[in-house]
Formats: sequence, C-alpha cells, structure tokens
Amino acid sequence: MRNQRFNEPTTPKPQLILTALHVSHIQSSIICAKSHTLQMRIRSGGHDFEGVSYVSNEPFFILDMFNLRKIDVNVDDETAWVETGATLGELYYRIAEQSNVHTFPAGTSPTVGVGGLISGGGFGNLMRKYGLAVDNVIDAKLVDANGRLLDRESMGEDLFWAITGGGGSSFGVVLSYKIKLVKVPAKVTFAGIRITNNYNKNLTDIVYKYLQVVDKLHNDLYVKLVLDVVEKKIRGTFLVLFLGGSEVALDIMKENFPELGLTKADCVEVSYVDSIVLWDFPRGTPTSVLLNRIYPNPIRMKRTSDFVKDPISKKGIKFLFKKLMELNTLVLKLDPFGGIMNEISPSAKPFPHRAGNIVLIEIATNWKETGPEAANYYINLTRKMYEYLTPFVSTSREAYLNYRDFDLGTINNNGEDSYSVAAKTYGLKYFMNNFEKLVEIKSKVDPENFFRNEQSIPLPTSIAML
Repeated sequence: MRNQRFNEPTTPKPQLILTALHVSHIQSSIICAKSHTLQMRIRSGGHDFEGVSYVSNEPFFILDMFNLRKIDVNVDDETAWVETGATLGELYYRIAEQSNVHTFPAGTSPTVGVGGLISGGGFGNLMRKYGLAVDNVIDAKLVDANGRLLDRESMGEDLFWAITGGGGSSFGVVLSYKIKLVKVPAKVTFAGIRITNNYNKNLTDIVYKYLQVVDKLHNDLYVKLVLDVVEKKIRGTFLVLFLGGSEVALDIMKENFPELGLTKADCVEVSYVDSIVLWDFPRGTPTSVLLNRIYPNPIRMKRTSDFVKDPISKKGIKFLFKKLMELNTLVLKLDPFGGIMNEISPSAKPFPHRAGNIVLIEIATNWKETGPEAANYYINLTRKMYEYLTPFVSTSREAYLNYRDFDLGTINNNGEDSYSVAAKTYGLKYFMNNFEKLVEIKSKVDPENFFRNEQSIPLPTSIAML
C-alpha cells in the first residue's frame, strides 16, 4: 500500500488479493466476482492517491497485477510490449539494456505502475517533445466485462481511445500496452538548482519570469519547479532536463531565462536512463535502483491539481508564498506544458488539457502521523491551498486524473443521478468535452457497470443522454 493514509484499522479490507499469473486468472476472476457479487479493484503500481485500487466500501477483492510485468523491447521497429504490472523503473531499465538512444515518454517516479500511469494519461519530462505516454501507445490487450481478451483491432477504436487516458479500470482489465519508443541523445543534460529568499536572489522575480517563459522554451528543454518551505523560508527547486549537451542548454537558458542563473557547474551530462535516476536519487546511484519495486518511504498523502493558463503577477506569487509559509508543510509542484502539447487536439485522447496551459500545478501534502485527526488536519491544509489558488488557475477547476482527488466529487454507482453528479463534479474537470464520449463508450462495453469505483466513468441515466 503506497498511501499509508489507508493503512488504518477502520479501513475496509479485501476479501482476498488475487495475484494473477496468467490472463486466464483474470478472466476467471471476473466470472467468479459476478457470481459472488464482489467488486474488483485493480492494482498496478499502487500509487493511487485516493486508494481506489485497494479500498472499497463494498465487498471487494484486489486483482494485483504485479506478477504480470513482462517487457519485450524491439529496438529494430522502435516498439515494446509492456505488461501493466511493470513499473516505470523496470520499463526504463529494460529499454536502456537494448539501447541508450531510446526511451518512453512517461513519469519520473520509478515505482509508479505502467498500467495506472498510461491509463490516466501519463505526463513526464519528455512531454514537451513527444507528448504524453498515451500519445505514444499503438496497441493494447484488455480483458472486458465478459472475460474476452481483446486487442486494438477486436476492441475497436472507441474502446482503445478510452483506455489511453480515460482510466482503464472503468472499462476492463488492461493486460498490456504496445508502446512506441522515442529517440533521445546518447547524452542529455540534467541540472538541479535550489534557491531560497536568503541567497541574494529574489525568488518572486525568478518564479514570475519562469511562468512567462517556461511553456515557450525549446521543445528539448523541460524545467520543473518545486516550491516548499525550509527553515521558515520559501525554497524553489528548479529541475532542468535538456535533450543535448550542456553548452547548448546554457545558451538557451541564458537567452530566455537568465534570471535562474544556470551555470556549467550546475549541469551534468549523462545517459537518459541515468537522468531518470537523478530525479529521485543522489548522483552516482546505479541504474539498477530502477528495478526496486518497493516505494522507499511509505507515507500518508493527499494530492490535488489544476492548470495555470495565464502568468501569475508578482503580487499573486507573493500571496501564494505567504500562504505556503502559513500552511508550512505543503509542496507545490509545477510541470511545464507547451511544445508539442500545443499541437495535439484535446480530443485526440481522453486527456483534454493541451494548448493554453502554462503548467500543471500539483498540491502535494505528506505526513507521518497516524489516525483520523492527523489525516483531517493535513487534508484540510490541502483544501485551503486549493482555495487560495482559485484566482490563478483554470476557471472551471480542471484536474488531472492521475492526481485523483475525491474532494472533486464522488458517486454512488447505484444511484440514478450518478451520471449528472459525475458530470458536474469530477467528470468535466478530468475530461472536459471528452466526458460524454467516455460515458457513451462505457454504456456499450460495460452496461452492467462491473468495473466501477467512486470516480469511475458512470453509465448514462437514460439512452437519450447519449
């Protein structure tokens, strides 16, 4: 269990955990679950911020995919088949075994499961160059609600579209994805710069300029910003990845973002797989660490998200800094958009958040204390920051599915109004204009609503709504 918030005596427990070894085990479990009226929860890597892959208020069991983690890399045609129980770390490592100039555009946390990441969209540090993970998926194998094993051809384009960004667990059990590998240089440049307000640098001015330029930089350049509080001071950590040598990276940064003050000493030139290690581990850590499936520091956590569409004024940045100081334990993570994301249609995949976004902003809250009182305290901090962000983010409060947040709304899947509740709350925030199409597909492929959770794609309340 990645999120220890649900590791409490009062948390509902599964009837069993099924660790499938073969696709037939998945097919049998669907048939048995229907006959015994058990809900199925599907776990890939387990990085599920609201626990929908391992907690339910109905009698349920967990289908744990961790044994189904085979990865077949074909460098010749630049593709790979990866089973959804594999982690991103395992995927990156296996690709690098075959080629140091290929990889897959996805996230930087190595213990995240491939199944969950891809089914919800999957952004990462190659997003501005190659788009999301789902933009680079070319086939899939899925077990549907009738136990049939389908591929892209047999499932049809609508269902394939739905499971590449619309949440696979609403439609079936995704067994594997065929992904398109992308090219990277043999050496890339990675840099990390930490700035606090006592370093004779005005962090407000730097963040202000960051929001002016970060989505307009060269597509090969990705600059993430993490804001937190250290020793009663606001700290900004800028993580830089450039697909090329440090000299070119420095020239681009000097021309477009000199306020950051990036220097040669800040940069290290490494292989792409080594750069993945640097996002989470110290320099010199071997790439074999990517094969460790165990989340290193299990903690309690709450997440939510939104999108910044217009640069925030210096006054607004100072306001947010003040609120960060007051709340103290929160972290704001800003991931830049722009680049090729501006060129991909919002309807190309269920993930609709494309052109018009400067950064995706994540509110991250972690804590170690046990019990409901501590959980309520930290969750309320998250809610406060979410409200403080209101003037600076999307007017409709858009959100990213893989930063699932029950505060956006949940449904009782047996209720007649579940469709309208979902549409008004999380459905339109996660999927915007793609929500209606997802509902239509759901009604065709799972009319009994076997695959469901508190924020799944609901059935329409009437055929007239389709």
